[in-house]
Amino acid sequence: MQTLNRKNFPGAHYPTRIIQFGEGNFLRAFIDWQIDLLNAHSDLDAGVTVVRPGSRQVDYTLNHQDGLYTVLLRGLNAQGEVVSEPRLIRSVNREIQPYRQFDDFIALAQDAHIRFMFSNTTEAGIAFNADDRLDDRPARSFPGKVAQLLWARWQHFSGAADKGWIILPCELIDNNGDALRELVLRYADCWQLPAAFSAWVKQHNIFCNTLVDRIVPGYPAAEAEALFTALGYRDPLLVAGEVFYQFIIQGPQQVADELRLSALPLNIRLVEDIKPWKAQKVAILNGAHTAMVPVAWLSGLDTVGEAMNDNRIVHFIDAMLREEIIPTLDLPADDLQRFADAVLGRFRNPFIRHQLSAIALNSMTKFRTRLLPQLLTEYQQSGRWATRITFALAALIAYYRGERNGERYPLQDDAQWLDLFATLWPQQAQGAISLQQLVTAVLSDKQHWQCDLSQQPGLVDAVTQHLQNITAHGMRAALPQ
Repeated sequence: MQTLNRKNFPGAHYPTRIIQFGEGNFLRAFIDWQIDLLNAHSDLDAGVTVVRPGSRQVDYTLNHQDGLYTVLLRGLNAQGEVVSEPRLIRSVNREIQPYRQFDDFIALAQDAHIRFMFSNTTEAGIAFNADDRLDDRPARSFPGKVAQLLWARWQHFSGAADKGWIILPCELIDNNGDALRELVLRYADCWQLPAAFSAWVKQHNIFCNTLVDRIVPGYPAAEAEALFTALGYRDPLLVAGEVFYQFIIQGPQQVADELRLSALPLNIRLVEDIKPWKAQKVAILNGAHTAMVPVAWLSGLDTVGEAMNDNRIVHFIDAMLREEIIPTLDLPADDLQRFADAVLGRFRNPFIRHQLSAIALNSMTKFRTRLLPQLLTEYQQSGRWATRITFALAALIAYYRGERNGERYPLQDDAQWLDLFATLWPQQAQGAISLQQLVTAVLSDKQHWQCDLSQQPGLVDAVTQHLQNITAHGMRAALPQ
C-alpha cells in the first residue's frame, strides 16, 4: 500500500498565505477543508503553514506526509441518504513546532505573502500569561505568540498599513476575535512596545469574531485498515467529520472578498452581528441536546441515535424547537427552521454514536444557558410557560434522582447540585417534603439561575405538574403530545 506524500500523489501546491495555530482534527476537517475547496474553485491560491501551539514534542506530524491528509465526511445528506465522501486535502504545506523551530516561526511574520491567521487552541487558549516575555522563544500563551509575530511583522515592514493580517480565531468563546485583540494589546502594553505598534494592530489588522459548527469525531481507529484499503494508501492523519458545517464570520465585506467566498456556495456567512447566530446554535442545537438527554435516558435509551429512532421523542423535540424556541430567536423564521431541520438530521447520523450519559455532564448549567433564556422570553411574549421546555426542566430534575428502572447511575455536575439532589430526593421519598417543595428548592437557587425562578408566577406549578406525571406514570407516558 502506498505512502501518502506529494511524490506518490502529485498535485496542486499553493504558496503559504495562511498561518494556522492548531493541528487538531477540528481545524483540519473544517478550515483546511474549506480552504482546499476554495483553492480548487477560485484564485484564492492559499497554502497553510500549521503552527503546533503546544510544547509537547510529537514524533509524527503533517510534515511526514508533506502536509497531505484525508478528510472523510459521513452522515446524511439533505435527502436523508447516507453518504461517505473522502477528500485528499492539499491546502496544508507544512507544520512548525515553535518550541523547536522558533526562527522558522518568527520568519512567518516576515513573509509578505501571508495574509490570514486561523486558530483553535481550545476555549482556554485565549488567555493572558503574566510570565510571558517578548524575548521568550516562544511565549507560552497563544495570544503571546500572536503578539510576538505581529511585533516582528511591524518591525520588518516598518509598520506598513498593507501588511496587517485578517485574523479569524475559531475558539469556542464569545467574541473570540475581540478577546484575542485585547490580549495582544495587553501584551504590547506589558512589554512596553511603542504606541505606534498598538495603533497599527488596531487599525491595520482585522480581528473577526467567529462561530464554528461541525462535529468532528476524529480518527476512525476501528475502521482504519478497511478505509486505507479503499483509499489505496495509508493515512494515520485521516480525520472523519459530519457532512454538516457552518462558519459565521463577523467582519467587513473585505474578508469575504479576500477569501473569494463568492466563488463557491460554501456555508460561510459574513454578518454584521454574530450574536443572533450564536443564540441560534445555543438554543436549537445545544438546547435540543439538553432537553433530549433526561427525556430519552429515563425512557430507557442510551444514545442520541436511539432517541432519534423513537417517534414520540422526535415529536417532542421537533415541537419544542418549532413552537417554543424558534419564535424567541431573532433570525428569519425560515432560516431558523432550516437550521432546526439540519440539527435533527445531524442527530440521526449513523456514523456518530453520542452517548446520552456523556452529554448529560453539567446539565444544570447547560439548561440555564441553553433553554432558560427561551423559556423566559416565551413567557414574556405569550404570558404562558412553554409546555415542552418546562417538561424538559421537570425531566432534568427527575434525572438527578439518579435511578433508572431500579438501577443507580452516576451523576456528573457541580458538587452543590449533587449534594442538593442527594438531600432532596430521599426527603421526598420519605414524605418529608412534597414534589412542589422539591421543585421550589431547585428553582429558588439565585446564584445558579441568576434570579429566584420560584417567584415567577406559575412556574413552580407547571414544573411540578410535569414532575408528578413523570414520577407517577413514567417518562414515556408523561411526554406531552
